[in-house]
Amino acid sequence: MAAGPVWLALSVLLGALGGASAAGPAISSTRDVTSGSNVVLSCNVSEPPSVIRDSYWMKGETKLESNKSSSEFTSYLIPKVDHETSGEYHCVFNTTPVLRGTVYVKVKPHVFAYKKSEHGNEGDTAVLTCKCNSYPPVSQWSWFKVVDGVYQPIVNGSEDRFYVKSGGNRTDLRILSLDIEKDAGDYVCNGTNEQGEGSAMVGLRVRSRLAALWPFLGIVAEVLVLVTIIFIYEKRRKPNEVPDDDDGGSAPLKSNATNHKDKNVRQRNAN
Repeated sequence: MAAGPVWLALSVLLGALGGASAAGPAISSTRDVTSGSNVVLSCNVSEPPSVIRDSYWMKGETKLESNKSSSEFTSYLIPKVDHETSGEYHCVFNTTPVLRGTVYVKVKPHVFAYKKSEHGNEGDTAVLTCKCNSYPPVSQWSWFKVVDGVYQPIVNGSEDRFYVKSGGNRTDLRILSLDIEKDAGDYVCNGTNEQGEGSAMVGLRVRSRLAALWPFLGIVAEVLVLVTIIFIYEKRRKPNEVPDDDDGGSAPLKSNATNHKDKNVRQRNAN
C-alpha cells in the first residue's frame, strides 16, 4: 500500500526531468518580414548546449556580418525590403552542436522578361522567356496575348502551337510555326505568389520567309555591279593601253628601214 505514493512521486520526478531535457536550447527570432526600411532581423538563444564562440548571419550560401551581437543575441539590418533583399536569412550560433534560426523576408514577384523583344521568321519556332528574382518563388505562371489592349489568356497546348513550360522562377512560352499575321505583337507573363503578383511584357516580331534571303541577294547584286564595271572599263581602254602583242607587229618595220639604209651605203661605195 505504501509503495503506491512512492512510485507516483518517482514518476512525476522522472517526467519533470524528461520535460526539461526535451526542451533543450531554443531560438526566438523576428517574425516574417514583408515590407519596410531599416528593418532589423534578430535572434536570441536560450539554454545553449555549450559556450557560444561567435555568431553570424547567412543568406543562402552568402555569409553576412552581424550588425550587433552579444553572447546570446545577434541582429542584422536590412536598409530596404525589396526583391533584391528578399529571401531566407539564417542566424547561426557557433556552439556544439551549431544552432540556427530562420527569418523569412517576403515580397510579391519581381517578374522581368529575359529579352524585351524577340524576332523570328515565318514558319519557325519562337521562345519567349520570363524570370523572377524575388522570394518566395512564384507558385503560378500565366501568359497572355495583348489584342487591342485586351489581355487574352493563352492555354497550354492550344491550337497545337502554344506550349507553356514553367518551373520555380522561370516560365517559357513556345510558339510553333510562326504566322506573320496572327502571332506578331505583345505578350505578357504573369507570376503569382503568396504576397501578390507581378508581370512583364515581351514583344514578338515575325519576319517574312524571304527576309533571310535579302543578305544573299545583296551580295549577288554587289558582285554583278562589280563585274559590269570591270567589263565597261575593259571596253573603253585607250589604244596605247593595248597589250604588248601589238608592239611585236611594229618590229618588222624597223628592220626594213635598217636594210634600206644599208643598201644605199653599198651603192655609194661602188660609185
